[in-house]
Amino acid sequence: MFRVVAASWALFLGLVLMMIGNGLQGTLVGVRATLEAFPDTATGLVMSGYFIGFLAGSVLAPRLLRRVGHVRVFAAFAALASAVVLLHAVFVEPLTWTLVRIVTGLCYAGLYVVAESWLNDRATNETRGQLLAVYVAIMLCGMGAGQLLLNLADPGSFELFILVSVLVSLAVVPILLSAGPMPTFETPRRVGLAELYRVSPLGVIGTLGTGASNAVLVGMGAVYAGRMGLT
Repeated sequence: MFRVVAASWALFLGLVLMMIGNGLQGTLVGVRATLEAFPDTATGLVMSGYFIGFLAGSVLAPRLLRRVGHVRVFAAFAALASAVVLLHAVFVEPLTWTLVRIVTGLCYAGLYVVAESWLNDRATNETRGQLLAVYVAIMLCGMGAGQLLLNLADPGSFELFILVSVLVSLAVVPILLSAGPMPTFETPRRVGLAELYRVSPLGVIGTLGTGASNAVLVGMGAVYAGRMGLT
């Protein structure tokens, strides 16, 4: 297990940097929307844009992986995510932010598909659960640490958006400098929601409920805190 994790150090390091940026960005957008006096409905739509893009990215990314490979897809999505986050500081209005969040969600979905297919290629049936547990722990720790970076500058200025862009850009560096072999990728068989529900109805319903509650907490938690008068 240790050898598998060590062999994927470049991917894990890139994921830490990426998730620190993602954690900071998600909280920053909600806080900044409150400071700019966006209506709550508009802020909800802005935050929902991320998940719309995420859905699209989960469909698009496997096709790109098959065509150009893991490293190029990871680099392309990270570069795009790094660039579009800066538009938050340039165009401070809900419609533009919604479009930016859609693109951001698409990019992160692509990055997740790259990371998880990479890890699945490295794992065996005996180590897959442990390796994915390490992956999820690293992602959540990175996201949590990113939200603490909100204290480094005024959320009403542009500096924190630049910091997010820098972090996401740096996430590509260890991947590109890694000397390990690139994983192979086989297009997975399509599974529709109806078929998935027949296989595991509890899994489908539980995932939908968890996703909805998680989206509310992550997307609007900072907005609620601001309305409650928290710093």
